[in-house]
Amino acid sequence: MRHDYRMSEVDMAGGGAPVLRGHFLYNEPMKKHVSWRAGGTAQRVYIPADLEDLTWLVRSVAAHDDIHMIGLGSNLLVRDGGVKGVVILLHGVLRKLAIESRTHGFPPAPEGIDTALVYAQAGVASPKLARFAANHDLVGGEFWAGIPGTVGGAIAMNAGCYGSETWDKLVQVQTLDRDGQLNERLPDEYVTGYRHVALKLPHQEWFIGGWFRLARGDGTASRETIKALLKKRIASQPLAQPNAGSVFRNPPGDYAARLIEACGLKGFRIGGAQVSTRHANFIVNVDHATATDIERLIEQVEDTVEARTNVRLIREVRIIGERQ
Repeated sequence: MRHDYRMSEVDMAGGGAPVLRGHFLYNEPMKKHVSWRAGGTAQRVYIPADLEDLTWLVRSVAAHDDIHMIGLGSNLLVRDGGVKGVVILLHGVLRKLAIESRTHGFPPAPEGIDTALVYAQAGVASPKLARFAANHDLVGGEFWAGIPGTVGGAIAMNAGCYGSETWDKLVQVQTLDRDGQLNERLPDEYVTGYRHVALKLPHQEWFIGGWFRLARGDGTASRETIKALLKKRIASQPLAQPNAGSVFRNPPGDYAARLIEACGLKGFRIGGAQVSTRHANFIVNVDHATATDIERLIEQVEDTVEARTNVRLIREVRIIGERQ
């Protein structure tokens, strides 16, 4: 059963700690919060009031409880057995998006190039960041229009498309650690690669925002590029059906979609989940798919492609929770 209420001072703020101002949900169906529209429930979901409230929530969570922060849930599957711990929804909360007025504390801009810094919090949708940049005559961020998620997710996985990646533009990130402390870190504190980001230190931290350096240029041309990218995306991807974007990373020198299609898996179905007939690297929910249907189909694709091509595809989507 789903419960929905605001925590009281008695519930959460013993010992004089600040009262949490956000919104708690219990036994919340996660299919409402992930783009696949499938999956189990979350034991606890928290919607913070703002960044300060989020820091206090993290401090209040017991050390043995897992914390999962999600944005639009566009690359996430929650297993049918549900997820324990606390799920924190950032989209619509951490939504600050602005031209950075500070000039100190950041790596220097490349010589001879007129640039500006854009600060975006984790809950901002990636396409919104692309449009914001173009509307301020900043170029180079058009590719974010093709990423179906939030800035936090784009930073966490080094999301990219059409030849560009998020960390190509990042000059500094803001993180929140398990103690509820905010940190600012530089790119050289991370190991980054294709759809991969890892902090060099053994700390658990979440991305709260980032500063992106973009060149000044022709905003009108940038907006036209965004329109063209969106038109291409609409034509090539199954956007009318629930999906999680690309399921697998492209292997070196090849494309996951090509391998999947070459193995005859385009249109292959398990339960209500199907390999898209439009784009083979997408799995779509065509008929009330369960998370189990989707995960079994992912595993079937992995096994079939490996057996026939000797290439083991690496997942781009994240799966959390308990099997039913």
